[in-house]
Amino acid sequence: MGVPKRRQGNSRTNMRRSAWMKMEAPTLTECPQCHELKQPHRACPTCGYYKGKAVIAIKENK
Repeated sequence: MGVPKRRQGNSRTNMRRSAWMKMEAPTLTECPQCHELKQPHRACPTCGYYKGKAVIAIKENK
């Protein structure tokens, strides 16, 4: 089984961990049906519409 001969240096470890700092939050767009924020190219989690059609049945909690 492959085992490293030497320990990984701090610089290499920090470079790997720095990728988390570069990540951005996903962009949000307004749903044309209910005007809630949602991720683009996905069905709205609030109303269940995508491209003007109901694709997900959403339960009404009232």
